Amino acid sequence: MKKDISAYITAITLITLAIPAHLLAQQPRYKLIDVGTFGGPQSYLNDGNDGNNSATALNNRGTLGGWADTPTPDPFPAFCFDDDCFVSHAFQWHAGVRTDLGALTDGVSSQANWISASGLIAGVSENGEIDPLIPGLPELRAVLWRNGGITELGTLPNGGYESFAAAVNSRGQVVGNALNTVPDEFSMAAPGFVTTQTRAFLWQNGTMQDLGTLGTGTDAMAQFINERGQVVGWSYTSSAPNTSCPFFLPLALGSFIWDEQSGMRDLGTLGGTCAIATGLNDQGIVIGDNVSDDEIERGFLWDNGSIRDLGGTIGGNQTGAEAVNQSGQVAGFATLDGELFYHATLWRRVGEITDLGTVDQDPCSFASSINSKAQIVGASLPGCTFDNNTRAFLWEDGSIFDLNTLVPSGASLHLQWAHYINDRGEIAGSGLDPDRNVHDFLLVPGSANGPSDCHEEFSGATASPGESNNRRAKACE
Repeated sequence: MKKDISAYITAITLITLAIPAHLLAQQPRYKLIDVGTFGGPQSYLNDGNDGNNSATALNNRGTLGGWADTPTPDPFPAFCFDDDCFVSHAFQWHAGVRTDLGALTDGVSSQANWISASGLIAGVSENGEIDPLIPGLPELRAVLWRNGGITELGTLPNGGYESFAAAVNSRGQVVGNALNTVPDEFSMAAPGFVTTQTRAFLWQNGTMQDLGTLGTGTDAMAQFINERGQVVGWSYTSSAPNTSCPFFLPLALGSFIWDEQSGMRDLGTLGGTCAIATGLNDQGIVIGDNVSDDEIERGFLWDNGSIRDLGGTIGGNQTGAEAVNQSGQVAGFATLDGELFYHATLWRRVGEITDLGTVDQDPCSFASSINSKAQIVGASLPGCTFDNNTRAFLWEDGSIFDLNTLVPSGASLHLQWAHYINDRGEIAGSGLDPDRNVHDFLLVPGSANGPSDCHEEFSGATASPGESNNRRAKACE
């Protein structure tokens, strides 16, 4: 008997030694919260598709801001607020309570774009008026939600009918862009559709300030503001044509940093006529992407007046910077040899690149967010294009995990894209319900040792402004 036990222990030991160390480590486990909707099919997060890649919709208090469909059809079918043409309202989710933030008086739909460390929320709302310069288009106004109320931020002092809030800090300083009334065929907001200039603004203490432009440029957009009050955004730099920039922006494009003391400063480029800032931290470090005239994209880091290529390669020529943490570590992507495939990457410092890999040998992945612990989230793509099979991932301590495997079995959502991770390790993203509708989700770290704090939670399908209806189900197995 003793001999048999010894042989058994020896066999188990050999099997254990054959298992890679990272698989022996305890996998993280999460409580899945389906944020739900206000009775319509879908809910949304600011995903950075407008270039605001490092947007903050989830803060370190665990408060999430987004917007969700109601069951009411959009009354402006020619200019639907969302692609599915339902009225939608901004929401705040905190500590199990989803709150309908409503819209401006006489307005219909609203959207939350950014939440500050203190819980202030910046976004947009329709105001019930029609833009006289674009027949049929509902006017949008930049708004700020604080202390349970909504504040309209107005438009530029010299006129205009549209404004859009991109970001807010804990002081209540809001930045974004607004349209004036100066004719412009290359308006940055939507070239060829919008017919007047787009201008970057800073709103504080009830006043909206035009921040100006770089060089001889006519248009600018403010995308970020940090707790110091530094503002980062984009500006046309001249009327020279540009064919390499994304978002169909047709003129030479640069990025700026602005503060009260120095005004607007050009971040410079790595070469070419396209430099797009994609993130800003509280230390004033800016990240972004530079596209050369031969359309080679390289991620950059700007710090204290100096712009540098993030450097490194995982085989290909191109890199992109998507998110930066308070330590200046950067998450993004890089191409492999041949330029057809790309992987999520981490730069712990300039020149030091780490390939984060993909889930289950997918050919492609990209990173969306990085926290203070260098935990990184994003998406892994089996077909290298974003589709229903795309999977949200978490990378930590050298290992990449499909987030769908870290939540209760039989979950109500397929976790498609992880947009944000905060310093508490909470993760927000978008998933697909059984009908392939997009729902926002929140993952809260739980214990891998038992079901007591690991379950799925559902927000109620309908809620009135200021109210929420939650129910729970499905303990972790």
